[in-house]
Amino acid sequence: MSLPNSLIPANDAQRLHALAPYQVLGTAPDAVFDELVRLTAKLFGVPIALVSLVEENSVWFKANFGLAGAERVARNESICSVAILQDETTIYEDLRQQPCHLTDPGVAEALDLRFYAGHPLYSPSGHAIGALCVIDRKPRILSAVEQAHLQALAAVVMKMLDLRLALRRQPTQASATWLQLYHHLDQSLTRLDTLGELIRWETSATTAAALDYQRSIEEEATLITRVLDEQTTAALAGLQQS
Repeated sequence: MSLPNSLIPANDAQRLHALAPYQVLGTAPDAVFDELVRLTAKLFGVPIALVSLVEENSVWFKANFGLAGAERVARNESICSVAILQDETTIYEDLRQQPCHLTDPGVAEALDLRFYAGHPLYSPSGHAIGALCVIDRKPRILSAVEQAHLQALAAVVMKMLDLRLALRRQPTQASATWLQLYHHLDQSLTRLDTLGELIRWETSATTAAALDYQRSIEEEATLITRVLDEQTTAALAGLQQS
C-alpha cells in the first residue's frame, strides 16, 4: 500500500471547507448512525465500527460502536486520517506486523487494535471528509466481497449525512424520515442476530449449515445496503423538490 509522506493532503483547506457543514450536526447521540455502525460491525464480524470525520486537528467519531469513551482523538492518533488520503480502501491486516507510520503506532498498540479497514466518505464536491471503518483486535483479511460491501456502505453513510443535514433545514419531515431508516436498520440487526446465533450452534464454521448462514449474512449486507441507499436517495430527492 503506497502512502504519501504526510497526513495533511495538499487540498486540506478545500477538504475542510467541504467538511464544515457537517460539523453542525454535533456530537449528541444519533440513534440511526449508532445503529448503522452496530450493523456494520455485525456484518463484518468485528468488535468495532466507526463513522469518523477528519477535522483540522482531530478526528471526531460521529458514530462509535465498540470503542467506549472515544469521541474525538488527535488527528495523528487515528488511522482514519490515513484513510482519507487514498481513493481505495485503506487496509492494515495486522498493525502489529505492519504498523501505520503516519500515525502514532502506540495508540493502536495501547488499545490492542490489530486490524483496520476504512473507506473514505466523499462529499458531493468530491472531497474525502472522513471514513467508515471496521476494526478488530485480531489480524484478519478483508475479502474482495467485503471490500465492496464496505465501499457501498460508506456511500450510504455519506448520503445519510447529507440527508441529516437537509432535514435540519426542514425539521417537520425529520422524525418520519429518520424513523423509517431506523426501522430498516432494526429489522436487519434482528436478522443478523438470529443468523449469528445459528452459526454459534454449529460445531464448525465450515459445516454446510454454517456456510449457508454465512451466505445469508452476505445477502443481508447487500439487501440492507440497497434498501438504505434507495430510502435515503428518495428522501433527499423529495426534500429537494419540496
